[in-house]
Amino acid sequence: MTHNLRQAIMAAGLALAAITGTETVAQDADAPAADGPVIASPAFMDEFTALDTDRWLVSDGWTNGAHQNCLWTADSVSLGDGLLRLTLSDRIAGGQPFSCAEVQSIARYGYGTFEARMRVPYHSGTNANFFTFIGEQQDQPHNEIDFEFIAKDGPVLQTNLFLNGAGGREQQHRQSGDWAFRNYALVWMPGLVQWFTDGQLIRELRGPEVPALPQKVYFSVWSTGTLTDWLGPLVYPGQPITLEVDRFAYTPQGAPCAFDGSLACVRLMVPGADAVPDLPDLPVQPAPQPSPTLPTP
Repeated sequence: MTHNLRQAIMAAGLALAAITGTETVAQDADAPAADGPVIASPAFMDEFTALDTDRWLVSDGWTNGAHQNCLWTADSVSLGDGLLRLTLSDRIAGGQPFSCAEVQSIARYGYGTFEARMRVPYHSGTNANFFTFIGEQQDQPHNEIDFEFIAKDGPVLQTNLFLNGAGGREQQHRQSGDWAFRNYALVWMPGLVQWFTDGQLIRELRGPEVPALPQKVYFSVWSTGTLTDWLGPLVYPGQPITLEVDRFAYTPQGAPCAFDGSLACVRLMVPGADAVPDLPDLPVQPAPQPSPTLPTP
């Protein structure tokens, strides 16, 4: 999400809260009691055979601001066939024309590898996402690392990062939109954030602009009737729009990886490393040499 847009959303949410008395803050509207401590966690993988309520909170009964035209509802989140499903539907809820879904971790997690295997919907006017966040709801500055899936002009993955409330680091990556499960991963360590799709590095940020504060993990899908410049006009397809999460895994920096095939199993995480160990620089190609002068016959 763009920095100016984020600020506008937060301002709109605060204004709406003042009018209605409800909590409508951008990106993180859980009650303070729902926010857990920073966890010095071992590596874990959640395959969503059940919803671990010690680990996850389902958002229910609010929006994250006036930009949303949907209400988070608990019954928009479901489990089945080993999948966590987050659904946007045209069921009216709380005065909003749509119902939508958000799941957030109770704990905050620090440096490590964050991995999700997901099947992502792409629809104009909607935002499906997997991201980390900490902010004023936890009495901390706004820090965030994003995967956002949007479709104003076809299927696009937008990566972004916020540090101390400052964004403006959006980058868009064209996607196939083929409704296939894919592996998305964030590798986050001091001075380095990397975004991966199916094990392929698609983006990297280094240096002091990288957040350091532990963050919560979120999955959600929501819609808008106002952010059309960014997400496009909402065109509801006549049936629910669903983000499917097959698994989520977290491997703290330096811990054994959470599952076979994890990115953390094959990538050495070295704090402050100047080079990524398993992504060597491309070999330098020798300069072309001039053709030898052939003797005159």
